[in-house]
Amino acid sequence: MTPRSVFALPRQQSLFLPAVLNPFVQEVKLANADIIKCVFRGIFLVPIRAIFLTLVLVVTWPVAVIITFLHPLKGAVAPMTGWRRFMCRRVMAFLGRSYYFFMGFRVVVKGQQVSSAEAPILAVAPHSTFFDGIVCIVAGLPSTVSRTENLATPIFGRFVRCLQPVLVSRQDPDSRKNTIMEIDSRAKSGGCWPQILVFPEGTCTNRSCLITFKQGAFVPGVPVQPVVMRYPNRLDTVTWTWQGFSSKTLLLLTLSQLYTNVEIEFLPPVTPTEEEKKRPVLFARRVRNVMAQALGVPVTDHTYEDCRLMISAGELTLPMEAGLVEFTKISQKLDLKWDNVKKELEGFAAVACSCKGGRITIQEFASFLKLPISPALQELFALFDRDGDGTIDFREYVIGVTILCRPANTEEVLRTAFQLFDTDEDQRITHEEFSSMLRSALGVCDLNVSKLFKEIDTDSSEFITFSEFQAFALNHPEYAKLFTTYLELQRYQALQGVESELSSTNHVSSEDNQEESISDKKDD
Repeated sequence: MTPRSVFALPRQQSLFLPAVLNPFVQEVKLANADIIKCVFRGIFLVPIRAIFLTLVLVVTWPVAVIITFLHPLKGAVAPMTGWRRFMCRRVMAFLGRSYYFFMGFRVVVKGQQVSSAEAPILAVAPHSTFFDGIVCIVAGLPSTVSRTENLATPIFGRFVRCLQPVLVSRQDPDSRKNTIMEIDSRAKSGGCWPQILVFPEGTCTNRSCLITFKQGAFVPGVPVQPVVMRYPNRLDTVTWTWQGFSSKTLLLLTLSQLYTNVEIEFLPPVTPTEEEKKRPVLFARRVRNVMAQALGVPVTDHTYEDCRLMISAGELTLPMEAGLVEFTKISQKLDLKWDNVKKELEGFAAVACSCKGGRITIQEFASFLKLPISPALQELFALFDRDGDGTIDFREYVIGVTILCRPANTEEVLRTAFQLFDTDEDQRITHEEFSSMLRSALGVCDLNVSKLFKEIDTDSSEFITFSEFQAFALNHPEYAKLFTTYLELQRYQALQGVESELSSTNHVSSEDNQEESISDKKDD
């Protein structure tokens, strides 16, 4: 049963659960009939399509070599002009359309793409699959942002070079700054450079929502044209997320379909206000809201860092979705870095390693603290359990430890706690003092605290000094909040007692007055 909280705790609405809990999972399950159809169609379609795709690649590669011949990618790079630009925008674009046509894609384009002078940047979302490259073909092969390593990829590396991408290098510590500067330079070239196409989400989702947009495309403060993508198919064979089908499986399933529908819609350009030019995050949010409204989906504050936490959760033998916390919102609200949240995940795993589903019950919470279930422990658990479902997930754990426990871990609180344990005031806590105080605090007569005592007594001296007490509390902030919760409960019960006594006194007084009144009447 979920413990009832004695003290009302206001919950910040901004820290409530998102509209979509996990945008990184692909939940499509193939029915037996769909599997049979894919197998029989694939026997004929996959080989035929593979032949045509190979022929297109054979033609495309030498064209790409000619376009990029003796054209530098680094240093004083200038936009392609003349015959290079013609071949790139016409010939390569035609071959790209042929490539997707032979894969079975039927493309519907809505809206009107504006020129580079009107909107230097194209922001495309949602990003859900490696097939999303088709938007680059439809948009006339604009520049993209690409990792330097992609240029070394056989065959496709040459195709990427035709786009004159803004390169990002993992080895360069200044890469992020240089990338933003290059985007800014091209965006403000007055139409000399082609448009820059970016996927501001930075990772693939299942298209159920729009996650946090990275700010790089919005830093220049120039108009941005939003582009939304849809895949209106009965059977989803394209979505490529962190949990779901592999890329090879998706490719085979897609090639086994008679056709795959894709809609690309160019929305009207969005021009930043003066405030948004100064604060790109506001511009990114407004553009995202415009796109979410056009798609009819909610927005969440998940980001690529949530994917990293998912992987870390899997490595800690937790369900991968246990690592999802809406990192952007949590990090900003609680002033936490990724390393801090990763450390809290490890602490959560230590508690939840024996539970199923990556959620902590009150029994597991008590077992981890090496304490029995008591009113003080139930109150602490209720403070962590923000949605009141009787369990604590990782998101609730991070919020609880940061908001509730760490502020209670002050030296003043720890000094007070130490003095209550140290009954003889000799600046050390013996095993008897420790167990006696906890029995009184938790209301348990037969409490065995030997394991907990030994864990705090790091030097095995048979007594606990304040430095040991403080070090343990800093590494285990739950205990500090448990102690303050106990004090609050004591005060609450004392106040209840005082109110009861006052009520009783008032009741006796009224009876006395009533008796005096009756006596007076008798005398009369």
